[in-house]
Amino acid sequence: MTILVTGATGNLGRLIISSLIERGADPQSIVAGARDTAKGADLGVPVVHLDYTDPASVAAAVDGVDTVVLVSGSEVGQRVAQHRVVIDAAAAAGVSKFIYTSAPKATTSDLVLAPEHKATEELIAAAGLPAVILRNNWYTENYVADLARAAETGVLAAGTGDGRVASASRKDFAEAAAVVALEDGHVGEVYELGGDVAWTYTDLAAAFSEVTGREVSFVPLDADAQIAALREAGLDEGTAGFVAALDAGIKNGALADSDGTLARLIGRPTTPLVEGCAPRPDRCPRRCAALLGERHTVVSGTSSSAAHRRHAIPLRPPRGAARAPL
Repeated sequence: MTILVTGATGNLGRLIISSLIERGADPQSIVAGARDTAKGADLGVPVVHLDYTDPASVAAAVDGVDTVVLVSGSEVGQRVAQHRVVIDAAAAAGVSKFIYTSAPKATTSDLVLAPEHKATEELIAAAGLPAVILRNNWYTENYVADLARAAETGVLAAGTGDGRVASASRKDFAEAAAVVALEDGHVGEVYELGGDVAWTYTDLAAAFSEVTGREVSFVPLDADAQIAALREAGLDEGTAGFVAALDAGIKNGALADSDGTLARLIGRPTTPLVEGCAPRPDRCPRRCAALLGERHTVVSGTSSSAAHRRHAIPLRPPRGAARAPL
């Protein structure tokens, strides 16, 4: 069985490949699809050119593989078209299993990120692919930028109110993708995946306090105050509104649910919040590590790569296209 992983040099893609190998897959049976193949030289598996904007490269990458793991793209506003290229190629190639990393309750959620995932799921269904949908909740690593800022200021400010987030580490979600790719069955399933504990931002501030060794307080913001603070931090009006909408979705419960499916799939509890937040050399950007210095606790074990941005205050404006946290 040959497994193609798209976005293989990204944070989640890398971890899916390592999880496949850890769970017994022959590295030569895994194909890493990457826009820049040089970035995949350290993956230990064959790497092929795969560019969503080049359908010929996608068709060539998919040809001859049994299973495709489509890691959702990160370029908001472009993802449906990008995903369609992979879906069409997989359908033409007649793959036996097609796995997609979606968003929680993608077809019914009012989360601002959900529509692109909903549209992708509809394309997969229309193509008749033998699919497994993995609706991943938030990655705990999305909060690395908040952690670094909290280490400086003692403040975690957001518009999430009392909303809860059932986050887990990228490693947890990557293992789930590896499980459904390697095991027989799962086709036709839609799995809602989240961490074992749904926490509030007050809980997140307490986790930051434990990791940084300083008191961190959660400061709730209403939408107007949040947008004003984001604009003052340098974000344009559209991006500030997008960020505020993400937090509004959290406030309204879009990321609060978890039924234990993720833990059951991977055969262990999901990574606790404090452990998921604690910086490690392979998970935390240099700036974060430098800010925390000797105050953080290094957690040993298998790790996840860090998100390079999160929707919090204050942040520098993002460069280029908006990038999605899931």
